[in-house]
Amino acid sequence: MNDSNIASKALFHIDTYIDNLVKRIELLSYVNPTNIEEEKSRFFASKYFSDPIFTYPTLGFDKFKLHREFFTQAIEMIEDEELKNLYEEIIYFYSGLVRCIETVGEGKKFYYNSLHSFGTPTELDVENAKFILHFDEEEKDAAIFEPKYSAKESEEQFRNFSKQYDFTYQIEFSNKMGAIAMVLNNSKTLVLNENHTFSDNEMAVLTNHEIGVHMVTTMNGLLHPLKIFSHGFPNNVESQEGLAVFSEYMSGSLTVKRLKELAYRVLAVDSLAKGYTFSKTFRLLHNTYDLDRETAFYITVRVHRGGGFTKDYLYLTGLKKVYDYYMQGHDLSLLLTGKVSLEYIDTIKDMIAKGYAVEAKHLTAAFSQNNNTNKTIDFILNSLK
Repeated sequence: MNDSNIASKALFHIDTYIDNLVKRIELLSYVNPTNIEEEKSRFFASKYFSDPIFTYPTLGFDKFKLHREFFTQAIEMIEDEELKNLYEEIIYFYSGLVRCIETVGEGKKFYYNSLHSFGTPTELDVENAKFILHFDEEEKDAAIFEPKYSAKESEEQFRNFSKQYDFTYQIEFSNKMGAIAMVLNNSKTLVLNENHTFSDNEMAVLTNHEIGVHMVTTMNGLLHPLKIFSHGFPNNVESQEGLAVFSEYMSGSLTVKRLKELAYRVLAVDSLAKGYTFSKTFRLLHNTYDLDRETAFYITVRVHRGGGFTKDYLYLTGLKKVYDYYMQGHDLSLLLTGKVSLEYIDTIKDMIAKGYAVEAKHLTAAFSQNNNTNKTIDFILNSLK
């Protein structure tokens, strides 16, 4: 076997090994509290002063053994310098996620690990969020926002929407999640919050966001010779969530109300850096910004779960980056090849040229044409710094 074959064999061995390790660590499976509804009742009864005491799923792996397995990989055997650097970054990135998972529920320990993995909003991000809040949102009692569909009824709409795509996936229901819907990448599963009643606008948003992007990139990620596209590039959350919200924009379902929700998430994450407790973040959203208490509670849960989960500010920063990328005339299909990041676009092109990756098979339907007709949305997105 010649040197190039040995190097190629080492690359695929490391890629497969990392894939097997990563399948054990779906972060969202560990950071979602198991007693949200019970604690919501207790928190509301306390007049918003008694912080919830959340419980979390138990760890499903040996954390020390998993760390060790990540760092035993012979990365130096990968001859391609660009790929070697990429896999080094991957190992550091996933080791950081393991640290997050092993400290879920441990307050500041988890928060600092979350900071390391996802960062925190800059002053500019906070300014952008506050800028969005100046705009009037749509009428709250507009028909599109009226709660109509149970989780079971919404399943049929997801199924109908998905007929335009050449893949299948599972749908499950949960009463233990902060989000109203989410895709679990490792099991190709859409999970719907059975406590939620969905509006027409939410159905439009979620079908495009969860299926049109998250499930599309899940399925495309499985088609490559290298499994890194499936388990995720470093820092892929910002690009993937940005793409997902951008699909809402392109489909014509992005509203000022939704942009404000993303802005509130930025402000809530920023409150972590200021040392706010759960109840203080909630009161910031509910009392200072006059957000209804249900929405304020769930945004606060998303941000304070685990001990301080900073990921949620990336939806708005990701949307701005993807919007600008599209407006500059770039092709979005490279970002649909899997769980990839904008910063690795050139690497992805190189990997496709060398036969380590393939072009995206499944393309987000909303990206075929811009159906946004809301001039205020365009003005806001163009004005963000």
